[in-house]
Amino acid sequence: MDWQFTLESFDSLSPFWKKLQDESQTSYIFSLPEWSRIWWQQFGIDTRLYLGAIRYQQKIVGIAPLLIKENIASFIGSANVCDYLDFIVDANHREASFVMLLDNLEREGITRMDLAPLRPDSIVLTDLVNIARGHGWQVSCQEEDTSVEFNLPDTWEKYLQSLIPKQRHELKRKLRRLAEAGEINYRISTDANLLDVNTFLRLFQESSQDKAAFLTPEMESFFRSLISNMSEQKFLELSILELNAIPVAATMCFDYKNDVYLYNSGYDPEYSWLSVGLISKALCIKNSIEGGKKRFDFLKGGEKYKYHLGGHGLPIYKCSIISTL
Repeated sequence: MDWQFTLESFDSLSPFWKKLQDESQTSYIFSLPEWSRIWWQQFGIDTRLYLGAIRYQQKIVGIAPLLIKENIASFIGSANVCDYLDFIVDANHREASFVMLLDNLEREGITRMDLAPLRPDSIVLTDLVNIARGHGWQVSCQEEDTSVEFNLPDTWEKYLQSLIPKQRHELKRKLRRLAEAGEINYRISTDANLLDVNTFLRLFQESSQDKAAFLTPEMESFFRSLISNMSEQKFLELSILELNAIPVAATMCFDYKNDVYLYNSGYDPEYSWLSVGLISKALCIKNSIEGGKKRFDFLKGGEKYKYHLGGHGLPIYKCSIISTL
């Protein structure tokens, strides 16, 4: 038998999953097996794991990282901590892989998939929706959010010149004003040491009431586990901006496949008059340029500062795929 569909566990599938994701041109950090496992362990209560593996001639060519709740399939993860999600499927075997997935879902009595959040270049949108329609499934997709990103130039000066004149002037002015306020130290931690992690979480909470409410004990546990794991894989960049040896702002970024994801940030409101939150992000961009990275992703949310720092928006979608059988 050339083709085979099996349901797996994290332990049985993770090595193959990671290899297939590393080889994919369209996979993103939020679909890593380690990320999915951490999310599942923290938030997967009252759902059933559905880790589908599609094999062709005994080689895994597709992975469906799904969970089931009330006979509805969705991606492992949630939009509040996973900015993009997708299937992981070899480009040469997408149609056959998705047909096998759809057939297996129907045999299991699962007649609906609610899939989000999706980039426009996700294989759900580029491949699955047409395949599903061709096999009698109803498809409905709608825009539900915005993400902001841009390609990085090869020098900081080119980056500054790429900004509109008003924003370039404002950024330079803010950098000068901070320099005049005292001694600046910008450092990057990659080892997930407890002091820096605690500093980041404190500044995150202090930034706003919304962020303080968001960081429940369960969410803090997720963040700490995620930071530790991403550090082990050499993806973590936890940046601390200090003024006169006092931490005033921090960013948590992930460096994956030559792209930098600005995952979260925080700052001390007492220093907001110095724009330390925005400056910490600008310095993160500068560090990414100097490290030869190719793309900077501000991730979901259309906050104005992202556009002021050179970002361009793209839509994020949600799709419902429903069997008509």
